[in-house]
Amino acid sequence: MTHSRSPFLATDRNWPLVAAGALMTCVAIGVVFSLAVFLDPMGADTGWSRAGISMAMTLAFLSMGVAGFGWGALSDRYGPRRVVLAGIALLGLASILASRAGSLLAFQATFGVLIGVAAGAFFAPIIAATSVSFEKRRGLAIALVSAGMGVAPMTIAPLAGWLVTQVGWRQTMSAIGFGTWLLLPFVYFIRTLPATAASAGTSAADGIASHAGAALRSRAFLVLAGAFFACCAAHSGPIFHTVSYAIGCGLPMVAAVTIYSMEGAAGLGGRLLFGVLADRFGAKPVLVAGLLVQAFAAVSYLAVNRLGGFYAVAIVFGAAYGGTMPLYAALAREAFGARILGTVLGAATMVSSLGMALGPFIGGWLYDRFGSYAWLYIGSMMAGLAAAGIATMFPLAARTPPLKVA
Repeated sequence: MTHSRSPFLATDRNWPLVAAGALMTCVAIGVVFSLAVFLDPMGADTGWSRAGISMAMTLAFLSMGVAGFGWGALSDRYGPRRVVLAGIALLGLASILASRAGSLLAFQATFGVLIGVAAGAFFAPIIAATSVSFEKRRGLAIALVSAGMGVAPMTIAPLAGWLVTQVGWRQTMSAIGFGTWLLLPFVYFIRTLPATAASAGTSAADGIASHAGAALRSRAFLVLAGAFFACCAAHSGPIFHTVSYAIGCGLPMVAAVTIYSMEGAAGLGGRLLFGVLADRFGAKPVLVAGLLVQAFAAVSYLAVNRLGGFYAVAIVFGAAYGGTMPLYAALAREAFGARILGTVLGAATMVSSLGMALGPFIGGWLYDRFGSYAWLYIGSMMAGLAAAGIATMFPLAARTPPLKVA
């Protein structure tokens, strides 16, 4: 019996990949961003400076970006399953080693470098696999995988915050490391694409470039990476330092951590909303609108000092930065061939990680120097506006023409 169903439509049913990918991105991002919860307890326990501890987050973002480029290229060659398996194993080990660091330098090396390298193994391979596994509901599928990042502040961060008050930061970080290895059975669902779908996704009409070298030199990639960089520079500082800023405004730590969780909850909703809107109106206009909202929401933190005000800003800010993140992958899939998508997303992630690395360190440096986070939030607004301007230049001509179903 023969079937006339398109291979793309057949792979539109790969929802187990989406579920497993969401879980893995939740844990990976949760491990990295849990450092925001550890910031004050670690400083009090060890005497390490806030800027020094924040440097570990900066190194994590840099390592995650550089490694993500390599992981993405490896996933194009060997498939995402092997890459994700290696990432899980390393992430758990690095967390355990970081919990036993006896000096700031050792902590920066284990948390900043090893955890960053491990966390880079998830985004590009899983998002690339999802992007080429879905056609009609690609925006929604990518958003659901990316939603794991939004769930992390609602799950990993509160759990870490509670455990720190019970057993201390070292035991908490070690427990998170061991818990990471519970992801190993779910690697089964990170499946490679059927050959028919993979080959169909790399036709001449599939994008502006089918070779990695040409793709990374194209205008579409330069605009994509530039907007991604500025976007991450805009939200990384507020994400990392808002808990400490709220504590400085007089809120207790437990309440301050709930602001972090509120951002994550809003980010989850934003990812789903923006994904659906992108499927309907296109990724580019939705991305530009989201970047503008993110910019003005970031600076709005300066206007609040009570829990209710923090919640209001966190909802808008979280929805905006969470909703924009999956759209870069959707734009990349419109412009580039399926066989190089892991490499393209890995390279874009590497550039964006430079932006993510700026916020935590600069925010900590500004606070240590001026005793205030005001310039951090003002700078975040400016970076967000720059990201929106860059995104408007993404070439619409690079978009993929509609597929014809046999």
